[in-house]
Amino acid sequence: MKTFSSIQPPQHFPSTRFHSFTISRTQLHFPAKVFFCQAKSGIDGSLNLKVMATTVLAAEKEEAKAVLTLYLKERGLSNAVAARTINKSDLFIDHLVSKLHSKHKSRYLTGRELTTLEIRDALMSYLESLFEEHGEILVDIVENFPNPPVKEKSHVPMPIPPPSPSVDSKKLKAVSRLSEIDPAAGKLRPHIVYLMELGMDIEQIRSIIRRFPSFAYCSLEGKIKPLVEFFLELGIPEENIPIILTKRPQLCGISLSENLKPTMKFLESLGVDKEQWAKVIYRFPALLTYSRQKLRESVNFLHEMGLSEENIGKVLTRCPTIISYSVEDNLRPTAKYFSSLGVDVGILLFRCPQTFGLSIEAHLKPVTEFFLERGYSLEEIRTMISRYGALYSFSLTENLILKWDFFLTMDYPKSELVKFPQFFGYNLEKRIKPRYAVMKESGVMLLLNQVLSLSSSDFEKALEKKIKKMQGGRSIIFRNEN
Repeated sequence: MKTFSSIQPPQHFPSTRFHSFTISRTQLHFPAKVFFCQAKSGIDGSLNLKVMATTVLAAEKEEAKAVLTLYLKERGLSNAVAARTINKSDLFIDHLVSKLHSKHKSRYLTGRELTTLEIRDALMSYLESLFEEHGEILVDIVENFPNPPVKEKSHVPMPIPPPSPSVDSKKLKAVSRLSEIDPAAGKLRPHIVYLMELGMDIEQIRSIIRRFPSFAYCSLEGKIKPLVEFFLELGIPEENIPIILTKRPQLCGISLSENLKPTMKFLESLGVDKEQWAKVIYRFPALLTYSRQKLRESVNFLHEMGLSEENIGKVLTRCPTIISYSVEDNLRPTAKYFSSLGVDVGILLFRCPQTFGLSIEAHLKPVTEFFLERGYSLEEIRTMISRYGALYSFSLTENLILKWDFFLTMDYPKSELVKFPQFFGYNLEKRIKPRYAVMKESGVMLLLNQVLSLSSSDFEKALEKKIKKMQGGRSIIFRNEN
């Protein structure tokens, strides 16, 4: 029985091509509860969305559609085939939204919206894992979700890599070791039993082996167990270790004493906080598998942009994924673009390094045009970026435009957004609208910053103070008139 929820993100695949195929019968099982507190999915894939705000879900669905469309095109599908698949994927889109909610429970609890980059990374990783698991029939699974196809299809399939007999044979042999009984112990091989005791299931292990066949041959006592014990010593919770191994199984093929520990020491010399290794490794375990040359290249660029050694260490600790960005393809062109706007690139890199993983043409330029078209000057846009580096990381269509439209009804001057661009980081339905409604009912006006950034108790105190001040002013006027 295949379980989507247990599949973890694989590595990216090389270029692909179309391949003819015949679809065989496949049984799929999806978890009964997929929306964290807000909604549930039944075994038929239908969702109970009553508790969730309609507009919030609609926005998230559009975001999921955009990611799925992009993924299908990256896999080589034409615009027409991708569009047709999207039109048939309503239930699968609901499923993607549920995965998003499950992955980011804490963010929803605090009322903060996910950035476009966070949404893209979460869903792209999940789609990659499905493609690794199901390959060429993924389009059919998307269109027929949650019921897999059971007969042959004639339309264009998902492209898959050219078959390689030697590679396929190696994978099959590695995967077959999962079910082999150890002759000496009379049960599954020791490292498989150990991984299952850690909390991994067979499907997770199988998915790892398909991506990294050598994982099936890793020694328990020589590789896996020492690595796990080392992670535990660093303070990584045991329940997080299966996630780390699934994200980067290559860690089990690296020498702990000759490679992994020296790499960590090298990163500490670059400023990574050694007290934060548990968080760093959980966020981005691939960091420990990059070459010294790649690490130096990224750090040299940060130096070039004016970051101090102390701040470089903080960036690497808070956002280790920046190492994965290509200096020449991502970091430098993005720095050049923001420089053309007059932005201090060093400050932006320090405050929001994730922004440098976004597409200039598809994301950054449209956001700039959005604010220019609404009457903001480049100087005002620079000020907004300097005050809120994450501003460019939000979706234009599903965040900025929606919140701008509501802002126009809020009786604030446009300059208020220059003072407080963080407005775009708050949830429209859960924070902005409710807080504004309470303020309007009170009959007073607070600064936008006060409306959104204060805690509930401080917000109430600010309203009471403003009301008393207004009433005091009216009392003075009344006495003067008499």
